[in-house]
Amino acid sequence: MHTKAAHPSPSAAVLSVHELHAHYGESHILHGIDFEVFAGEVVTLLGRNGAGRTTTLKAIMGLVPQRHGSVQIQGTQAIALEPHHIARLGLGFCPEERGIFSSLSCEENLLLPPILKPGGMTLEAIYALFPNLLERKDSPGTKLSGGEQQMLALARILRSGAKLLLLDEISEGLAPVIVQSLARLILQLKGAGFTIVMVEQNFRFAAPLADRFYVMDRGQIVQTFEQSELERVSPNLKEFLGV
Repeated sequence: MHTKAAHPSPSAAVLSVHELHAHYGESHILHGIDFEVFAGEVVTLLGRNGAGRTTTLKAIMGLVPQRHGSVQIQGTQAIALEPHHIARLGLGFCPEERGIFSSLSCEENLLLPPILKPGGMTLEAIYALFPNLLERKDSPGTKLSGGEQQMLALARILRSGAKLLLLDEISEGLAPVIVQSLARLILQLKGAGFTIVMVEQNFRFAAPLADRFYVMDRGQIVQTFEQSELERVSPNLKEFLGV
């Protein structure tokens, strides 16, 4: 079943993906992905493990060795660009692995990535948003709790100046109280004008946050719906999500 969601004006699209294919060697992972994300939206890619959601984010960022199709970011065609050039278009990618450097302190981890665009959060603003990181700023990266490491991974991309955030399973393996804190953070970022694409296995976390949802299965988008349609489509989600 494919439920077509109403979209804002295409002129507001900050990310437009069309006929995106991706391969790892002989493995064809994405089979023609089409979706758009509009300014100030939170959009969630749903699906079981192996559906192609993380590969979609990596393909947008140019981190998949073989990809073709169209990825337009703020009107710029990015399909042939290297990842560091894509990041300079205003994208911030928060991978599931987090990528915290064990030999660096919390603050050194935070300051390590370069500023890619003007308008990124200052260190003071980041510490106001993440008071735990201020308390732990001198602690080695791997001495942080899982929740603190996730906050640090998010804080790094906020400092970079990126306004389009790609977040991969940020609630994975975290205590419920930390997941609730992350949910509040997502809403704060949305209120501040960020545009967010999330990959989430935790449907209960994503459900109240996203404006629109794309359900993926076997490298394709098989269903789309809006926040207002959740109750109506939820019985059909069990087929793809097991919820």
